[in-house]
Amino acid sequence: MRRALVFLTVALLGCGKESTQRSTFSALSKEPISVRGWIADVETKSSGDVYRTTETEAARRAAVFQATNMWIDNAPYVSGGVAENGAFVLLDVPPGNVTISFSTPTIPLAKLTLTNVPGNADVLVPGMTFKLDGTVAFEDPKALKVRVSTKLPPMNTTVGGVAVNPTQVAVNDMTDRHDYPNPPSAMPVATVK
Repeated sequence: MRRALVFLTVALLGCGKESTQRSTFSALSKEPISVRGWIADVETKSSGDVYRTTETEAARRAAVFQATNMWIDNAPYVSGGVAENGAFVLLDVPPGNVTISFSTPTIPLAKLTLTNVPGNADVLVPGMTFKLDGTVAFEDPKALKVRVSTKLPPMNTTVGGVAVNPTQVAVNDMTDRHDYPNPPSAMPVATVK
C-alpha cells in the first residue's frame, strides 16, 4: 500500500512539473495572428566589377527570395513561406510578443520583432530590406498595418520598432489574411506617348 501511495505521489508531482515547464508557444493559440508582407531587397557586399541591370537585379532577387528561410522559435504550429517575388505569409502565429527570424544566402540572420500584437490580428509588413548587420528597414514605415475585426483599447503595438495603431475593420475585409500579398513589380513599365 505504501509503494502505491509513493508511486501515485511521484506521478502526480511529475505531471504538475511538466505543465509548468511548457513553453508559452508550445500549443496552438486560440487567437492566432497572420503576418504578411514582402521583402523589397537584401543588401549584398558591393563589388565594383559587377554590372547591374534591371534584369540581373530581378534575377538576383528571385534567387535570394527562393533561398530565404523564415521561422519563429518555439512556435511549432506556424506555417507559411516566402514566394519567388519576395511576398511572404505566416499563419497561426501566437499573439503578443513575437520575433520572426529570416535567413538569406548573404545575411545569416535578420530579425523582425513584433510587440503587443492583439489576438486575431492581420499584420502587414510591406517593403522590408534586410541590412548586412541583420537589421530590418522599411521602404515606407507608414505603410505598416495591424488590422483587427474587434474593437480594442489603444495598444502600444510595434512592428520592427515602429509604433503602429491597430485599425478596426469589418470581418469581411480580412478575408485576404491567408493570402500572399502582391508586391509592386521591380520591372519598369514602358510608357508610350
